[in-house]
Amino acid sequence: MRMRFIWIGKTRDARLRALVDDYLARLGRFVRYEITELRESLASDNRAGIEDDGKRIIGALHSDAVSIVLDVNGRELSSQELAAEIEKWQSNGVKQIDFVIGGANGVSAGALKRAKHKWSLSRFTLTHEMARVVLAEQLYRAYTIINGLPYQK
Repeated sequence: MRMRFIWIGKTRDARLRALVDDYLARLGRFVRYEITELRESLASDNRAGIEDDGKRIIGALHSDAVSIVLDVNGRELSSQELAAEIEKWQSNGVKQIDFVIGGANGVSAGALKRAKHKWSLSRFTLTHEMARVVLAEQLYRAYTIINGLPYQK
């Protein structure tokens, strides 16, 4: 199985970028992954920017991948539930998972509609850069749970 992380813009904060890189390197012990950074919209109107970003997100999604958009109104999972979901995908022969994190203003309705799943990382509001860290860490944690490694304790 392969995971793709699709997000708008680069992680500008060097400390957060270092954390993302660290957790993704750890995750790489268990699964192949790829990062697709999409250009941020230059539209001055937030709504137009969200729509522009949404078109790029939809264009980046693979038709045969399980696509998951992280959204404040999405389903919340525990770490154990995430691990179980990953195990289910692996046993069902899922080849690719696309994880989408929108820009600072969120994700377009079109991108949300295109996603197979909508998940929330927390009921707290997270910056899109912080969401990248949390997602990478939770995926790594899920694989340690699956493999019975002590990290999850």
